Amino acid sequence: MQDLKEASKRRMSFGATVKAVLWSFFGVRKNSAYEEDTAQLNPVHVIIAGVIAAVIFVLVLLTIVKMVVTA
Repeated sequence: MQDLKEASKRRMSFGATVKAVLWSFFGVRKNSAYEEDTAQLNPVHVIIAGVIAAVIFVLVLLTIVKMVVTA
């Protein structure tokens, strides 16, 4: 529990967190960059950015499917 409290106090910007989450969606990341991010990322920001990115991804897929089906 103490580790989670300490991790949530990390001060990486939300923009940098979004960038790290998008790289993880793509699946390509240097090991050194991954280790740097895991040491600095705020887990709460990662969860929020991941949920937002997943929702946007699903909406884009639904839009593409609707466009293809109606054409």
